[in-house]
Amino acid sequence: MTVFYGLGTILGAGIYSLIGEVAGSAGLFAPLAFVIAALIAAVTGLSYAELSSRYPKSAGEAVYVQQGMGWPPLSTAVGLLIAFAGIVSAATLANGFVGYLQQVMALLISPRFVDEAWYLDRLFIITVVILLLGTLAMWGIRESVMAASLMTLVEIGGLLLIIGVNGEALASLEVRWREFIPPPELAAWHGIMVAAFVAFFAFIGFEDMVNIAEEVRRPRRNLPLAIILAVVISTVLYFLVALTAVLAHPPEELGTSPAPMAVLYAQATGRAPWLISFISLFAVINGALIQMIMSARVLYGVSRQGWLPAVLSQVHPVRRTPVVATALVILLVLAFALPLGLRTLADTTSFSILIVYIFINLSLIRIKRREPEAGEARVFPLWVPVLGLLSSAIFVVVKLLTLLTA
Repeated sequence: MTVFYGLGTILGAGIYSLIGEVAGSAGLFAPLAFVIAALIAAVTGLSYAELSSRYPKSAGEAVYVQQGMGWPPLSTAVGLLIAFAGIVSAATLANGFVGYLQQVMALLISPRFVDEAWYLDRLFIITVVILLLGTLAMWGIRESVMAASLMTLVEIGGLLLIIGVNGEALASLEVRWREFIPPPELAAWHGIMVAAFVAFFAFIGFEDMVNIAEEVRRPRRNLPLAIILAVVISTVLYFLVALTAVLAHPPEELGTSPAPMAVLYAQATGRAPWLISFISLFAVINGALIQMIMSARVLYGVSRQGWLPAVLSQVHPVRRTPVVATALVILLVLAFALPLGLRTLADTTSFSILIVYIFINLSLIRIKRREPEAGEARVFPLWVPVLGLLSSAIFVVVKLLTLLTA
């Protein structure tokens, strides 16, 4: 169940919403951009796996930084930053949901009616979706995780469907593989790195898993294993989908589509993309739900540590969910989702998460030097957090340089 929870937020948070953006920036090198992003995420994923095994508590990042750095203000700041990233991520996905919903309604009725219908307006859709997701998150963690797990199965089926119907295009890799080797020119690699930064958003999610540590059975063993499995499975699926996408359709056209999966399905089958559009709706909304649950749990956990107002740790007397923290998350998601667009929100989320990764890896380095043995906890070599620290920092610097030279 924990693996499906992690896969739900990883898969829904990226590939369905941003495959077009990545293909538009990197062209045929989109699969490489996903591989680069996967390597950055995977190394820090191992750091998270060890830390979650050492300290299986909610508000994971804040607890980890406190254990490593020993400075409560920094721990609080990191906890708030991870909650902020989850909030902006949910806002990103709410925007991604709009494109697929309008695609479905255009198929049901007509594109002209979609343009004229007031209840298909972007702002109205986002508001309704976020309020409904927030209500589900308040209802109960068990019900929310069960719903997320079921939707995750649908998401995986959708990705496999895209790969399957584009099998002929994928088979052409045998004669086209040289096109996927990037030239040494700086301009080509600039596009790849820009795309990798966008693709990195698609891997955000495994860090959410540590914030339900107190609901996981035998967390010292099961949580690290679930994190590793979620990262590996999502990487394989992303690479295959990205490869299939750029082989089957011109990347520049995918980059301009609000519903890229629907485009890939329609071109391959010659049929209206009913099925994949519905699956995409489930995938995107699933990621948003899990991000909202995570953000509320972080605020609740940090409050329980005494680092935020006690009101945020209040729980419903029957449902046992952090109602005040969840209500605050709903308001903040609306505040970001309504005025900002998909790409801006995705980049903001990625940047925030990378900053968190820097502190997480630095904390684990300090912890491992102080306590190299950890009893029953799963322990990885010291080079894992060192490489995670360096790779995250380099990615942040590359993005800053890109912004400054844009």
